[in-house]
Parts: sequence; structure tokens; C-alpha cells
Amino acid sequence: MTVASNFVTNARRQPFLSGHMAPVPDELDVPGCRVSGELPDRLRGTFIQNGPNPRFEPLGRYHMFDGDGMLHAVDFKDGSVSYRNRWIRTPMLEAEIRAGRALYPGLADLMSFPDPALVGGAGPIKNPANTNIIQHAGRRFALYETGMPVEVTADLETLGVRDFDGKLPCGITAHPRIDPITKEMLFFAYSPIPPYLRYFVADAEGKLVHAVDLPTPAPSMIHDFVITEKHAVFLDSPLLFDMSALTEGGPMVKYTPEAGTRLGVLPRFGRAEDMRWYEIENGHVQHFWNGWCEDGVVEVSGTFNTNPQYGMDMDGDLTESSASAQAGVATRFKIDLARSTATAERFDDMEGDFCRFNEGRNGRRTRHHYMCGFRGERSTIGLFDTLVKYDDRTNARATWYTGEKHHIGEAVFAPDPQGTAEDDGWLLFTDHDHVESTTDVCVVDARHVEAGPIARVRMPRRLPFGFHVNWFRAEDGEGKE
Repeated sequence: MTVASNFVTNARRQPFLSGHMAPVPDELDVPGCRVSGELPDRLRGTFIQNGPNPRFEPLGRYHMFDGDGMLHAVDFKDGSVSYRNRWIRTPMLEAEIRAGRALYPGLADLMSFPDPALVGGAGPIKNPANTNIIQHAGRRFALYETGMPVEVTADLETLGVRDFDGKLPCGITAHPRIDPITKEMLFFAYSPIPPYLRYFVADAEGKLVHAVDLPTPAPSMIHDFVITEKHAVFLDSPLLFDMSALTEGGPMVKYTPEAGTRLGVLPRFGRAEDMRWYEIENGHVQHFWNGWCEDGVVEVSGTFNTNPQYGMDMDGDLTESSASAQAGVATRFKIDLARSTATAERFDDMEGDFCRFNEGRNGRRTRHHYMCGFRGERSTIGLFDTLVKYDDRTNARATWYTGEKHHIGEAVFAPDPQGTAEDDGWLLFTDHDHVESTTDVCVVDARHVEAGPIARVRMPRRLPFGFHVNWFRAEDGEGKE
């Protein structure tokens, strides 16, 4: 066990450092976790959560987006379950470890750069690598909004920052899309300064083979996108960066309805002049489900939010802004390429997010889609209490409610290796008990969501709040140098 010295005490009593968001002070290796229920024999692989876990007391005002990334891995093998967690040792965190204290400010004071003599070549702005964990071309990468990819091993050890052999000019978003057939990875970057939007493709071997700047009129926050077999689809929303906030205060991003909302469709290897934009009603999508193109119509879906806030006003009350932030509702978008029209159709009124599906069909039509929703009273960002499954063919919605004193994390689909149907597999997610301060990793049969967990794995201690999770099958192997 590795225990951090000079750990977070939350002396200022900041809301994003308390309760379910309170960080843990150490790195553990626990070979045997208690299991209740019955684990499926064919469930073999690793469930990994990435999320913020600051290593040192923050210098000032702290937002959950600021925390150093920590990976929590739950390994299912031969009927037993083990747990391991590790900080992602970015160059910035390594500089702070050498100093024995925090050196980088958070988003609230982003332009107060640290002393170069202390951080050296780590750079003036921190990349905590705290948002997602993905695998491509046999390598695993921890990702952060606008940060360079950080490679880690299957054992969660940090290998270092990766820039695709010097070809990647900037940090990228945390939501690449991997084509299950071609094995290509499609991804993008956005920025508050020009160029506002960049798009990339890496081939099956992990080499960057396509890059293009995509002109947009304003710096929109574009967290996620969608692919089809032949396209990349972007949503350019009125959630715009305000650079004046860096020096004058106020929200870093503002919802600006007069800027309009549109969907952009680009051929997979298209140039800037190939992009086609289609106006829709105003709103923002933080996370999409899937996309496909059939008979000249591109269809995508996600949770559409007509009043996005996300607690990004660093001058206001963070607890209040997080509690008042709405989640989106399930919405289907259709783009008729021949007619140059686009429509948005809401198909449920339950607020939710963390959209997931069977990613073995990424870019192809899918019938089943999953998310985390709110059945009880919505309190703050991320405190979802309900697992949701949508069936596009029957228009049915199945739900499982975890209870008043619980909340759940993002649910990832783990396919049954012997399955034949799209929903043959399991959903894995964390379930947090606020009263007992415990965390279970739950396993739900994806065909019978309403039945709830068929097995629970008790974590050796409470897991702090996390952003995204993923499932890595046992046969996917380890990362490499």
C-alpha cells in the first residue's frame, strides 16, 4: 500500500472535496473482494473507473474537473475479484510530488502559472488525465478534456504522455470513437482560441493518418461526437467559451442561444470544405449514444439539454450551481442528407446522462441504449439513482432504482463472449451508499435491467466520484511501450 503524505484535508470545506467526492489518500492492492450474488462464469476482464482524486491540498478554489486522475480497476478472473487503484502520474503531478505540495491552480485561477523552476518541462497548465480510459491498438490511454493522451499499463502504471510520434499538435477530448470493424480511432479537439475544432483519425496500428481543422464561427464546448460507417458527426451548440472570464471572472462557458445550434456531418476522411451543417433547435448534448447512416439519413441520439450549466461559474456558489444544473433528456436526431434537413425528437422525459451502448456496434444501427437517470429528486451533478435501458424497436423503457440513499456511476456494457443478440451481456457500474459510505460494483443482466444486480462486489473502501468507466476483456491484453 502506498500512502500519500501532505494529503488533502479540505481545510476550506470545499463542496467538491467532501461527501461522495472526497478523495482517498492511498493506493491499494486487494487480491480478494467480497462478492454477493452469483458472478457470470463468462464475465472475465477488468472494469476501470477514471476520476478526480487530488493528491495535495488545492492552492485555492477547487472544482471537480481539477482533481488528479486516479484509476480504480476491478479485475474479474477465475471466479475471484481483485481491486487496485493508482494515481495517473502525469508530468504535472510528478512535479508536485517532487515539491511535496500542489503547484498548479485549478480552473478558477487558470492563468496563474506555476514557477517554471519548479515544474520544469511539465508546462504551465495541468493535464490531470482524469476523465476517461480507453484502449486502441493494444494501448491504454487516460484522457482529459483538452489534454494530451497519457499511456498506462494494464496494471495502471503510468508510461507517459503520447503525441502519435510528434504528429498530434494539441490535446484532445476524452471521447474518441473506435470503429469495431476497421479498428480506426476517430477523435477531435476543441479550443477557446483558433482553430476552434480539429478532427483526427488514427489507423488500426495506432498511427495518425488524417488531421483537419474544421472552421466554426465561435469556440463551442464540444465534449462528445458520433461516427457512422462513413461519417463523423459534430454538434456545434451555443455553449460557448468566454475568454474574458479568465481575467475578469464569471462563467468560463456561457449558454448563448443567439449563436444557434447545428449538426455537422463530415466524411470520415473529409476536408474542411466537405463539412455540411444543419440547423436544429437550440440545445447541447454532453454525451451521445450511437450513430448510423441508412438510405441517406444519418441518425444519432443523445441526452439533449436546453439549459446547460454544468457548474462552470467559478465565482458563484459551486454547490448551488451544481445542484441547479439540468441533465438532458433522451433525444433522437435525424439528418436527411439529400434534403439538407435535420430534426430533433425527444423520446423520453427522464433526465439523465452517461449514454452507453454495445460498442461492438459503434457506427452501426443499435436497438438498445443505456444511461444513468434521476427517478428521485435531482440534487447535484452526477448523483444518478436509476439505471435505464431503452429499446428503440418497441419504444419500451426499463429501469432499476438504487434507492434514496444511494447513487450510481456510469454503466458500461460488457458483452457475453458467447452471446448472439445485441444485449447479450452485462452492465457494470458503481453503487454508492451515502449512509454507510460504501461502494459496490454491480453486475446487471443487460437483458433484464429491471431485475437489478445479479451480483455485487464490495470495494475495500468507498470509491470517490468518478467520470467515465470502461470494460476491458481479458483477451485484450496489456498496454505496451
